[in-house]
Amino acid sequence: MTGAQDHAQEWEQAGVRLLVEDALATVTLCHPQRRNAQTPAMWRALAAVGRSLPGTVRVAVLRAEGVSFSAGLDRAMFTPEGIPGEPNLLALAHADDADLDATIAGYQEAFTWWRRPDLVTVAAVQGHAVGAGFQLALACDLRVVADDVQFAMKETSLGLVPDLAGTKPLTDLVGYARALEICATGRWVGADEAVRTGLANLAVPAADLDAAARDLAAALLAAPRDAVIETKALLRGAAGRDHDAQRAAERAAQARRMRDLAGLGD
Repeated sequence: MTGAQDHAQEWEQAGVRLLVEDALATVTLCHPQRRNAQTPAMWRALAAVGRSLPGTVRVAVLRAEGVSFSAGLDRAMFTPEGIPGEPNLLALAHADDADLDATIAGYQEAFTWWRRPDLVTVAAVQGHAVGAGFQLALACDLRVVADDVQFAMKETSLGLVPDLAGTKPLTDLVGYARALEICATGRWVGADEAVRTGLANLAVPAADLDAAARDLAAALLAAPRDAVIETKALLRGAAGRDHDAQRAAERAAQARRMRDLAGLGD
């Protein structure tokens, strides 16, 4: 963890804090005074946190300080002045296609590592999770929400599109028609609907959110790591396989597990 310790202050200045306790990592958005509004610096910190996790980590919990999980993109990005040291949206719009693509791809790195095959990730979401905040919650495998949660995908309302890797998990969770309606209208999705449609695994009172996320993390850690990894791979790949292919994948995965348990693995 030396590398992470060396960068801890830099990450915290960007609004991200990391705590590693054996097999559990807790990543906290820690700019509550700004409702955890997101900036390129925060995205770089989140991407670096993902790269820094030791191989012993099996579960990562993403949480946020304050009344809101994340109010979305820092609105300074929309102003001519922008954020010091960062390109604003106008400057990005004037970049050539290759540079713009590379910039957005770099931003997306903060949102993609959460679904690594060797981890199970849990977002604990309270209050507003708007735009980039919604997409960051969607980046995780599982979501526990407070009963005051309000998700919204506001990019389309601003003349933009969601581009931080959230459209695929949203569609996978709620289906094309509901995903389109949520994105195109920018409406709010509360806790009851989130649980009912599969956006969230469970909703709890706001005061119980951290405890519920830690309880879920403990339950995930109770199962053998290799079995969880194999099961996650099976489920992630199921959408791209027909029934026969999925049954074959189950057989192959089970054969690997049985041989490992019998001490016959490679």
